[in-house]
Amino acid sequence: MRRAYPPRRSAPGPARRRARDRTLQTALDLLDEAGLDALTMRRLADALGVQAGALYRYFATKQDLLTAMAERMVGGVADAAGPAGDGDWSQRVARLARALRAALLAHRDGARVFAGTHSTGPNTLGFADSLVGVLREAGFGDGEAARALYSVANFTVGHTLEEQAALRPGDGGPTDAGVLHEAVMAGTYPHLAATLPTLTSTDFTAHFEFGLRLLLDGLRALQR
Repeated sequence: MRRAYPPRRSAPGPARRRARDRTLQTALDLLDEAGLDALTMRRLADALGVQAGALYRYFATKQDLLTAMAERMVGGVADAAGPAGDGDWSQRVARLARALRAALLAHRDGARVFAGTHSTGPNTLGFADSLVGVLREAGFGDGEAARALYSVANFTVGHTLEEQAALRPGDGGPTDAGVLHEAVMAGTYPHLAATLPTLTSTDFTAHFEFGLRLLLDGLRALQR
């Protein structure tokens, strides 16, 4: 009895790669234009002038498309650490975190896309490897470096997710500060009332830098 083997998959040719890249770029353009909720496979197909079924030649599911979009977003982020010796370990980790935030902010709902995926592409893994490498070179243990990666990445993505939600077009995000102000002042929350200027501030860079500094200070204490 002859043994059946699965068909061999050949590497995608240049034309297929170009078509896939065009599909991916169009999806990112639609994301920036209308946001994640409006990004559907049908809308993407219409923008490309093809039938929706044609998209599944490049992405088996919409989740595959979103994962590829997340991977494309973080291209070059790993380079932010710079070479060994270009600043101490905390400066290099901070640059990586800032670069990740900037990459996600560069696209509407970028953090929502990234947070919902688990890419194992070279851009995402390159960022992770770079951050872990910086910490291992600084003397952190393997387990500490790995958990620090999760802490820095989760803080950065989570912060950016909230930042973009607060400023999302059409959602009335900036008015949230006014709603919070009224709710606090209408009740008996003296400590919140005292800190309202900061609580209602939309200086998200200042908020991010404060949280990042706390993370780095905690890592310094762990290192000692």
